[in-house]
Amino acid sequence: MQKLYIEKTDLTPEIHLSPDEKIFRISGVSSPEDVRALYYPVIEWINSFVDNILEGAIRIYGKESPLNFHVDLSYFNSSSAKFLFDIFTELKRLKEAGIPVVVEWYYEPEDTDMREAGSDIAELVEMDFTYIAAKK
Repeated sequence: MQKLYIEKTDLTPEIHLSPDEKIFRISGVSSPEDVRALYYPVIEWINSFVDNILEGAIRIYGKESPLNFHVDLSYFNSSSAKFLFDIFTELKRLKEAGIPVVVEWYYEPEDTDMREAGSDIAELVEMDFTYIAAKK
């Protein structure tokens, strides 16, 4: 499956999704003017990726090799939050099929709002996230 790479800007995050490299990362700031234009291709890619795994076309993820998804956002707006929720809802399909998904949610130690935002999304999507306090 082809990777998806979107370069970051002042208002949009870097999005790097590469099954061959086992890289799944969203990082930076997510406050795009047109949130749909940014995230619809991402949701479509994730949906196709999950389908490929569930159909057996991609077999590199399993109990010994979980899918690790990294979120390292310094800020995201409420419109972006909805699309983050959609991404994790898609990934939850893997978890429900017995394929482990590890979501690492990075935040700066003093940014309790970002930590709480991750917790809120995790609770809504009914997945466990790992929270990592990391200085930038």
